[in-house]
Amino acid sequence: MRWWCAIGLVPMLIKAQEPVQTALDFKSVEYKAKKFVDEAEEELRVQAISSTFSSWGYESNITDETQKISEASQTKFELLNKRLGKDAQRFDVSAIKDKEVVRKLKLMKNIGTAALPEKKLKDFISLTSNMAKKYSTAKVLDFETKQKKFSLEPELTEILAKSRNADELKYYWEQWRDSSGKQISSMYHTYVDLYNEAAKLNGFKDASIMKVDPYESDTFQQEMEETWLGLKPLYEQLHAYVRSKLHNFYGENIVKNSGPLPAHLLGNMWAQSWSNIGDILKPYPNKPSINVTGEMLKQGWTPTKMFQKADDFFQSMGLDKMPEKFWSGSILEKPKDGRELTCHASAWDFYNGEDFRIKQCTRVNQEDFVTVNHEMGHIQYYLQYKNQSYFYRSGANPGFHEGVADILSLAVGTATYFQRLGLVGEEVDISDEQTNINILFDMALERIAFLPFGYLVDKFRWDVYSGKTSLENMNCHWWKLRNEIQGMMPPAKRSHEQFDAGAKYHVAGDVGYVRYFTAFIYEFQFYRALCLESGKYVPGDPKKPLHRCNFYGSREAGDKLREMLKMGASRPWMEAMEKMTGQKKMSTKALREYFDPLESWLKKENKRSGVQVGWGSVDVDNVCQQSHSKSQNKVVSGGLKASLGAALWIPVLLPFLVR
Repeated sequence: MRWWCAIGLVPMLIKAQEPVQTALDFKSVEYKAKKFVDEAEEELRVQAISSTFSSWGYESNITDETQKISEASQTKFELLNKRLGKDAQRFDVSAIKDKEVVRKLKLMKNIGTAALPEKKLKDFISLTSNMAKKYSTAKVLDFETKQKKFSLEPELTEILAKSRNADELKYYWEQWRDSSGKQISSMYHTYVDLYNEAAKLNGFKDASIMKVDPYESDTFQQEMEETWLGLKPLYEQLHAYVRSKLHNFYGENIVKNSGPLPAHLLGNMWAQSWSNIGDILKPYPNKPSINVTGEMLKQGWTPTKMFQKADDFFQSMGLDKMPEKFWSGSILEKPKDGRELTCHASAWDFYNGEDFRIKQCTRVNQEDFVTVNHEMGHIQYYLQYKNQSYFYRSGANPGFHEGVADILSLAVGTATYFQRLGLVGEEVDISDEQTNINILFDMALERIAFLPFGYLVDKFRWDVYSGKTSLENMNCHWWKLRNEIQGMMPPAKRSHEQFDAGAKYHVAGDVGYVRYFTAFIYEFQFYRALCLESGKYVPGDPKKPLHRCNFYGSREAGDKLREMLKMGASRPWMEAMEKMTGQKKMSTKALREYFDPLESWLKKENKRSGVQVGWGSVDVDNVCQQSHSKSQNKVVSGGLKASLGAALWIPVLLPFLVR
């Protein structure tokens, strides 16, 4: 320490002898740029506090009045963002030496939809608010009496998870889409046009390019396709096994033993997770698996206890405990006062350094316990980078925040952790090969089953923005992708007049989705690094495989995680990745290693059973009635440059949501 100080004094003494006007030139571009950036950040931070509280007020109590307040606050923020962005564009960054100032100026120049003329900007904010409101307040009449009204949370979600009546599942699947996505179809057409206009005003060819700019790659969309194709063989093996099991359970008339899977039978409204039908699919029914819902209910767990256990995990690693304001300000279960609210789980940073909250209509089950740990991961990230300047109070890229949030979910999903919680008995032999296959299979139903959906939601939006599909036929394009990429089919033929993508909150609510696909890859890279650091995983040691690693209580793992989290967005994501994993790029190696025992087992089992792997070619006319109108509403994209070359991610006022 003394050596460092002695060396550090030399340049300080030299600078002190320089002429004052050289050291502090108030007229220099360098000084003006630094002053502008510092003042802009503070203006944005102060307005962000107000806007976030207004958004929270609306999403936790949806009324016309709270919507009006939220929209006004959001408009004020966007207009400020627009003014400062245009001021930033006046600086010639090539004349500025301070790299941090240059980085922030580049960040400010891409102002997103704030680039729209003021009237159109207000229309856009109102439009997105109304789409999300339609989704959050949608109701469906019950299957049997058609008298009761059900919301997505908790009624429809629980029915999709528990019912094994194919007719009932089809009814709720179709009715939800009629009540949500179909209601915003025409609004979405306007939304796409406005997004493309904003993209062109920011210098992009279309919104598909602007949307992926934060990932710092000119070939990002192609990279995502290649990454998915590399993972597809593993997914195909899981898909084939699950289809065979469902065929045996429901019969040939409902589930054929070849081709795509019926999307309404997977235990989830969007077939993005299949864990709720694990009872039908379990590889070794007579051996244990890790589904602790029954034990949680038996022991009287509450939503608050679920959050307390997640907090305890982070504290065991030497990370920050949840502040008191978190517990007093959060909504951890659905209010019983009858108010409408956005139940989709979300984590909030209010930008004042002291308010961090979660809003979740938590149910006591294993699936929601995983979600709890995910949302608490976001809060821990907020806590660690709260002292960064405003522009850097975010993840290194959108997928980083989600990847970090999911690290704990992997450790929480281990048998050793559930044994620690008293939810799995000590008599369970976690080293037993068949038990391990059951455990890995359960994790695959959550992680591997999600991968194609995680990719295709934004693939769909990229295709809509770029004009690869017409707006009129976008629903049929949605089913083309769901068939082609995910191997899914609707329970009955769909139509171009419907809008099934809009039955997913992230589409209705204007929230990016490919971040979850990248996150599912990042999280295994992060998880492997922390497992190595904790000593709970040793490559090549059959007694310490990656999939059984639980780093609860490891201060070493906590220190390594904190080191990256504190960086926020202050460094490019590849540097943050290198800090954590020792490598700069996204890699599927850790994910494949984790699931390697299961992949080998699936290949053998599918071969033994003689099931067909894959689902064949796509004929969109079989699953969706297309429009053949000659005057189809094509998306128009401009001829501007494809990218500004400044790929940075500005902190947004949206909370981080569960997928």
